Amino acid sequence: MRVTWTGGDLSFRLDPEDEITGRASDGFPVKLATNSCTIGGVPADAHPDLYAVAAWTVVAPWTRRRVTFDRAVSAELAAALHDGWGVEAGPVGAEPRRPGPTLAISYSGGADSVAAATIFPEAPFTHFRRVPHRRIPNRWPHYRSDVLARLAARTGREVTTVTSDLEYTLAEPRPGYPEHHAVAAGALLLADQLGLGGLGFGYEMGSRWLGGGRYLHRYTPDNPMWSAHGKWGRLFAAVGVHLVLPVGGVSEATTMRLALSSELREQVRWCLRGTDGPCRDCGKCLYKELIQAAVERRPLDTPVTADRPFARKWLRKPPYGGQEMIEYGLARVPGIENTLFGPALDYFEATEESTSWLDHCYPPAIEEIPEAWRAQVAAFMTEKVGLMTEDEARRVENWGSAA
Repeated sequence: MRVTWTGGDLSFRLDPEDEITGRASDGFPVKLATNSCTIGGVPADAHPDLYAVAAWTVVAPWTRRRVTFDRAVSAELAAALHDGWGVEAGPVGAEPRRPGPTLAISYSGGADSVAAATIFPEAPFTHFRRVPHRRIPNRWPHYRSDVLARLAARTGREVTTVTSDLEYTLAEPRPGYPEHHAVAAGALLLADQLGLGGLGFGYEMGSRWLGGGRYLHRYTPDNPMWSAHGKWGRLFAAVGVHLVLPVGGVSEATTMRLALSSELREQVRWCLRGTDGPCRDCGKCLYKELIQAAVERRPLDTPVTADRPFARKWLRKPPYGGQEMIEYGLARVPGIENTLFGPALDYFEATEESTSWLDHCYPPAIEEIPEAWRAQVAAFMTEKVGLMTEDEARRVENWGSAA
């Protein structure tokens, strides 16, 4: 793979051994559509290692043996790429970038992201906004990135919005991030300007410790995407922008509770389709409605019926993506037996007691927060959420063992 930057324009050329269809770090297959993209509003003088990692978040799935950048990178960065992916990176010759003092939140506006922001009320936001590609048609016009950007601007926080068409590098399965970490490409290029030493994400316990939703169904202490010691964690650390998961030890029920009780409540938006509010007619809205209804102890309120294609998975035998939250909802939503989730009751014996571990924080998640920000997370979780007991922590660590 050969990578070239011209300002914020990224182009790349595959080597003979590279593949058009590759796999992201979570194992999901992705097919390449085009070999160029643009990241807007970024400085022209970012550290070369930052350019390299920003590019790697885009090209990693299709690179097999080596990556050649258009400027020298540090030996530390090259070592992180070799250790994590087995690729040879070069040319080598730059001094490594040192971390800055600032933690920014990679802010999407969803409940998990808002919960992470609530823990660090002083942290600035970086917000990624999808814009059209100059050559690739938009096959996902219902995605309202403009709405999400306006909501981010209304939070009252310092917000730096980065525009990019990098999601159109994917031909299949649809426009999206080649790697989940590509959402941080703009923030990486702004790291020197913003003085970043860490970038906070809203990934919660399900994504960090319970297999990451649809991909696995087991305890994942060595999660390659989000563990501090995983390949991506080591790569970001090598450029002085540590991955930080402020809510990595709590469930989506807890992030929902924190978001809905925060000062940013009016800006919470997990739906990518709605304009004046969530569309209430997509799979994500259905899933989040179950969680919100469970948190608020009220009946389910959704127009979605079991005959919708995206709802049919709840009629099948588990495991499900986000299964811990399905069990949580089954135990708490009044009248759940009369909803489209009713058939799932045949597979679980979920009670409030059996799911109470999902209301507390898994302590190892705090331990992997970089030291500069660990005490603030620990104090918040101790005061606002509560830490898991040893028995509750074992529920996390035995997750999926019986599946």
